[in-house]
Amino acid sequence: MPRSGAEARRRLQQAALELYQEHGFDRTTTAGIAARAGVNERTFFRHFPDKREVLFDGEADLRAALVHAVTEAADGLQPLDMVLAACRKAEPLLERNRPFAAPRRHVIATTPALRERDLAKAASLSDALADALRQRGVDDRLAGLAAVTGWAAFHQAVQAWIDDPAESLDAHVLRAFDALRTLSGSAAPAQTRPED
Repeated sequence: MPRSGAEARRRLQQAALELYQEHGFDRTTTAGIAARAGVNERTFFRHFPDKREVLFDGEADLRAALVHAVTEAADGLQPLDMVLAACRKAEPLLERNRPFAAPRRHVIATTPALRERDLAKAASLSDALADALRQRGVDDRLAGLAAVTGWAAFHQAVQAWIDDPAESLDAHVLRAFDALRTLSGSAAPAQTRPED
C-alpha cells in the first residue's frame, strides 16, 4: 500500500495510464485502476472525481500559475509578452509530469470524449489568461486574442517538446512564440489588403 497521499495519487495516475493504453479508456474501470495501484476504489475517489480527471490532474495549479504570472508581469509588456512570461513561469509544472505527457496525449488523441474535454479545458485556461490580462488593463478584444493565440503557441510548444525532449520545454516555447511573431509580421493588416 502507498504510504502517503501523494504516492497513492501518483500510483493511481500511473495505473490509469497503463490500463488506458492496454485496454482503452472506455473499458477501464475505476476499480481496475485502484486494484492496479494497490489501493481500494474509495481511495481513488478521494483523489479524483472520475476516471477522466486522472488525465487532467494539475489543471487548477496550472491555471493559478498562469494567472499569477500575468498579474505579476512587469509593467509595460505587450499582452502577448505577458502570456509568454506566464507560460514560461508555468513550465516547471509540466516538466514535473514529463513521464506522463506522451502516454496522456495518446490516450486523449484516441478517445473522442477526452478530446472534447481537452478542448474545453484549454478554452477555460485561455479564458483565465484573458481575464488576467483584462485585470491588467488590456483591451477586451486584445486580451482575448493574446490569450487564445498565446495558449495555442504554448500548446504547440508542449507537443513539440513531447516529440523532441532533447531540447528544453523553454526552448520550444520561445521558438513557438517567435514563430507566432513571424506570422503576425508577414501579413499586411486586414484593413489595407485589397479585396479579392
